[in-house]
Amino acid sequence: MGLDDALVFTRVVECHSFTLAAQVLGMQKSTVSRRIALLEERLGVRLLNRTTRKLRLTEVGQAYYERCRQIMLDFAEAEQAVMQLQQEPAGLLRITAPIEFGQLFLGRVLGAFMRQYPQITAEVELTSRNVDVVEEGVDIAITLGQPQDSTLIARKLFESRRCFYASPGYLKAHGTPLATADLAGHRAILLPSDSQRYWPLLSENVPCQRVLFCNNITFVREAAIAGAGICGLPAMICEEALEDGTLVQLLPQAQLPSGEIYAIYPSRRFQAMKVKAFLDFLMGSLPVGEGLVLEPASVRLITSRL
Repeated sequence: MGLDDALVFTRVVECHSFTLAAQVLGMQKSTVSRRIALLEERLGVRLLNRTTRKLRLTEVGQAYYERCRQIMLDFAEAEQAVMQLQQEPAGLLRITAPIEFGQLFLGRVLGAFMRQYPQITAEVELTSRNVDVVEEGVDIAITLGQPQDSTLIARKLFESRRCFYASPGYLKAHGTPLATADLAGHRAILLPSDSQRYWPLLSENVPCQRVLFCNNITFVREAAIAGAGICGLPAMICEEALEDGTLVQLLPQAQLPSGEIYAIYPSRRFQAMKVKAFLDFLMGSLPVGEGLVLEPASVRLITSRL
C-alpha cells in the first residue's frame, strides 16, 4: 500500500498534474486525488499545495518526493538487472555431478561454456551422494538414474553402455567365461545399482560371488585391473585400460543395464537464462542428440571439439 501510494505521488509531482498522472497510471483522476489525500492523512502532513491551475510541493513534500524518487529509481534498476540476467547468461552457476562424469566430460564442457559466456562464474561439486537440489540451492544436478522426486524436472542426457571386464592376470588364474552362465563361478565386483546376489544381466539371474562392493566406478575399475574380480562398468571409463591391455572385455553378447545420465533442475517456469543456456550448450556438445547411447569414441569426439 505504501509503495503504491509513493508511486502515485511521484507520478503526480513529475507530471505536474493529477489529470496527466492519472493517464500515465491508467487510473481515474478521482482515484489519484483520493490516494494522495489518504497518503497525506496517513503521514499527518501536507505534501502538495493545490490550486486550480498548478501544484506546488511543500517543504516536507519536497523531501518526501526526493526519497520516493530514489526508491523508484532503485526499483527500476532492480527490474532492469533481472531482465538483463534473462537476456544474457551471467551470474553464479551451481552444478553437482558424479565424479567420473565431471572428470571425463563436464570439466571441458563447462570450461568451453564459460569461455563463451565470461559473465558466468561456477561452483561444481563432484560427488556420489544424493543432492537435494532445492534445499541446497543447486541450479543443475547431473545424476545417474532418474530422481524419485516428481516435482523436479529430469532431462535425460544419454545412456552409457556397460560391459564385463577383467584383468589378464585374473583370467589366467580363474579362467575366461565363454557364456553368461559361466559367470556363476567367478568373483564379482559390484556397484550400488547392482543386485548383491546376481550378476547385472537384463534377462538372466546368474548367481554371483560378491567379493567387493563400491559406489565409485573408478575404484571398481582399478580393483579389476589389480585382479580382484570381474566387473560390469560403463564402456567409456574402461577404454584406456582396454587399449593398454590392463583390462579385457568379456562376453560382448551379454546384455547389461545401461547407465542413464540425467540433468535435474527445479523448474522450467521462469528458468534463469544461465541455466537454460548451459543445458542447451550441454546438449549441443553431445555428438548426436538427447538420450543417445554414448560410446567411448563419442566421448573422444566431444572433448576434441570443445
